[in-house]
This record gives sequence, C-alpha cells and structure tokens, in this order.
Amino acid sequence: MSKENTACFFGHRKIDTSDKLKTILYEEIEKLITVDGINTFLFGSKSQFDDLCYKIVSELKGKYPDIRRIYVRAESEYIDGEGSRAYREGLMELYEHTYYPESVSGAGKAVYVKRNQHMIDESAVCVVYYDESYAPSRRKHSRRDLFDYQPTSGTGVAYKYAERKKRRIINIYSML
Repeated sequence: MSKENTACFFGHRKIDTSDKLKTILYEEIEKLITVDGINTFLFGSKSQFDDLCYKIVSELKGKYPDIRRIYVRAESEYIDGEGSRAYREGLMELYEHTYYPESVSGAGKAVYVKRNQHMIDESAVCVVYYDESYAPSRRKHSRRDLFDYQPTSGTGVAYKYAERKKRRIINIYSML
C-alpha cells in the first residue's frame, strides 16, 4: 500500500444524506481515481458518512475494478481464530483486505482516535464530512470524568490531526 495512492474517509456519525451530497461525493471520489491515481481506500466504522463512502466506492469498483477497499479495524484485534471465522469471512466479502493497526492496541477509550490517526498517516488524501459547528451530544457523566461532555467531536480531532500532518483534505460538508 503506497501512501501516495491512498485515501481515507472519516466524518460525523450522523449526516444529512441528500442527493446533492451523494452526487458531490461520487464525483470527488471518481476524480481521486481518474485524476489523482488513488487506488486504495481506507475505511473505519461507526458513521453514516463512512457507510455512504463505502457504497459509492463499491459502486465505482464496478467501473474501476483495480481499486481496493480496506477496512482498518479499531475492534477485534485478532480475527484469525476459529471463533472469529464468521466475522473475518464477512469482512472479506465486503473488503479486499482488513487489518488492525499496531498503534491501536491498548489505546483504551482512544481506540477510534488512534485508528483515525493511523488512517490519516497512511493516506495522501482525507475525504471528510466535517461541520465545524457540530456539537457532539452530551455523554453520560461518571465520577471519573473531569467534564460531562466531550468538547470536540472525534471528527474534529481527526480533522485537526490531518491538518497538522499537512494532508490534502476534501471536506464534502463545505461543498454542500
């Protein structure tokens, strides 16, 4: 996997899935393939945006069969055992490859942040759905928490990381 030919996706868990969004996203992803030579797409999980991107890349795979869809796991570190066979086989029906980054192991509550950072590190381009005014919903308060809310969304954390790493960022939200 070459970073120069790789793009990743991340975005808010909930998005407004409009026809305009689908059209813009399809056009941007197709440009990445045909103009920029992107042939590998890294996917995470846990968001409607990731799901939509997966559907579009899968549709484009019919037109461009050499592109690869890779699922970067933030859970299920080991899927080679007999008990994980169905999970592994299910993933391999959807993706050309899957792996669990070493940097995610032992990350605890930061597992998704670490996974997103890994995907950004391995990509030349980040296709995102990031609304700067998005305020994550309040989370449950526990006695161990210093705050009863998360001030920045996970997408915001990933976006700022991609900026610091000087990745090319295509913010689909800003095109709507």
